[in-house]
This record gives sequence, structure tokens and C-alpha cells, in this order.
Amino acid sequence: MEMASNKTLPVHRVFSTAEWKHRQKVHQESISTILDPYLEKRSRHVKNPVLDFLFEYYQFRPSHLRRWSPGIGTAIETEGGDLPEISELTLRSNIAYLDPADFPENRKSSAEWIHQFLLKTTDRKPSFGCFGLHEWAMVYRTGNIRHGQLPLRMDQEELAQFVESRPLVCTHFDAYRFFTKQAQPLNKYELSRNNFADNEQPGCIHNNMDLYKWAFKLYPWISSEVIREAFFLAVDARYIDMQASPYDLSGKGLKPIKIETESGRTEYIEKQTMIYRKGIPVRNRLIEEYRNLLALITE
Repeated sequence: MEMASNKTLPVHRVFSTAEWKHRQKVHQESISTILDPYLEKRSRHVKNPVLDFLFEYYQFRPSHLRRWSPGIGTAIETEGGDLPEISELTLRSNIAYLDPADFPENRKSSAEWIHQFLLKTTDRKPSFGCFGLHEWAMVYRTGNIRHGQLPLRMDQEELAQFVESRPLVCTHFDAYRFFTKQAQPLNKYELSRNNFADNEQPGCIHNNMDLYKWAFKLYPWISSEVIREAFFLAVDARYIDMQASPYDLSGKGLKPIKIETESGRTEYIEKQTMIYRKGIPVRNRLIEEYRNLLALITE
């Protein structure tokens, strides 16, 4: 159970030993349901277009994802010096916690920027009309296929004609920057690193996927519960991202969402809306953790 806050410490709550060990166990077991089979296959050099992306692009190692942190503002009771695998913890008597005074000074402005970015994005109206065409724009009229080891569901000319038949309305710079040079002028928005925050919106599949990035960027100061929730959301979002792509991933167990058809576009909007709704509580909890962190490190 949660114990009353210790007013002499810079924390809001204290977990008993039994409580934090239970939370750690739940975290590690939940993460292992995805990590264990993935790592076993990776050891045999079996590719996974969903999880490979999450660990290569976001660069948060599986070993770090397994670790449990209470996050800033929460202390834990210890017995016999038993602690989670977090070097940043401060130990006072039988209580361990993340001391706000130890938060890196050079990361404060980044924490403030991310918090404001999340708030602004949350306040915007979600848009669901992109149909996942960003992956198609990345292979539009080019011989250099980004995921060349994967077969396409149609030939290059058919693919190009489909892209040209639909408006490109991508709002996510980190997807747009991988568009081919021929595809970028077709997009409604001219995106750049300077203006990307002005175009982000919470209906975007990749914006929801990026909640995972904003969560783990401040590990261990952000709790592992929030990082885990954001990771699971990112996994769901990436599955949809790949299903709607022009690649034929049926051999990987991914049934295509055929956005080149009316029924496929309807299916994509339904799944995109589902990700948006699932992302709302994750986004709100992440914002709350950033708010608490900033309050503690600026006191």
C-alpha cells in the first residue's frame, strides 16, 4: 500500500518495500511478454519490422526498458540495502528517492520544452485524414526503397499513381523528412525542424508513438509505469503503421490495411482514432509527471 508522504524529503509519497517490489515485478513481467519472444528471435537474426523500429529508431535499450523506477517525487522503503537498478537513487536511512537537486542542470530547459510541447499538442484538434500515406511517400518514385528487404504490395508505377491520387497531409516532421524528394512537394505542409512543433497534432499515429520517446528521454526521473504505458501504445501504433504501409508483411503475420481501397481507408481511420483515444490517458499522465518534475526541480 502507499504510505503517508515523508515531509522531510522532496517527495509526495513513499512506497513500502512490499509495494514497490510488487510494482517492479508487475512492470518486468508485463514488459517481458513482449521483450522475451522478441529477443529470442533477434538472437536468431529474425527481423521484426515493428519492434526493430522501436529499439533502433528510439534507441532505448530493452535492458533499460526492463528496469523499474519510481520516478521523481516517489520514495521507496528499503530493507537490507535492496534497491532497484538505478544509480541516481539517493539513500537516506531506509528510504531511497530521486533527489531533485541531482537533476542535471543542462536538461532542465529540455524538460520545460517537452512539457510545453505536450501541452500545446494536446490542446489541438486531432486530424484523421492522412491514411498512413507517409510510408508510401517514402518509396514514391525512387529506386532506393527504405526497407529494401521487404516486398511491396504493388509495383512502383501503381504505387506512384495511388500516391498522386490522394492528398498528402502529413503533419509529422520525423516522417516527412524521409519522404522522397519527389514526394515532399506533394505534401500540404512544408515541414522543418524549425516549425515541426507548430504542426504536431494528437490524432497522428507517429505523434502518439513519440509519447514513448518523451517518456524515456528523462528516465529514471519519469516513472517506469508511464514509460511502459507509452511503450505499449507505441507498439500498437507501429503495428498499424506497418499494416497500412505499401509493404507486404503478410509473411510476418501482419494483415495489410489496404488504404488503396475505400474499405481500407475506413479501417485505417477507425484504428487511428483508437490509438488517439488510447493515447489520451497516457499523454495526460506523462504531462502530469513532467509537471511534477518541473515543480520539484525548480523549487
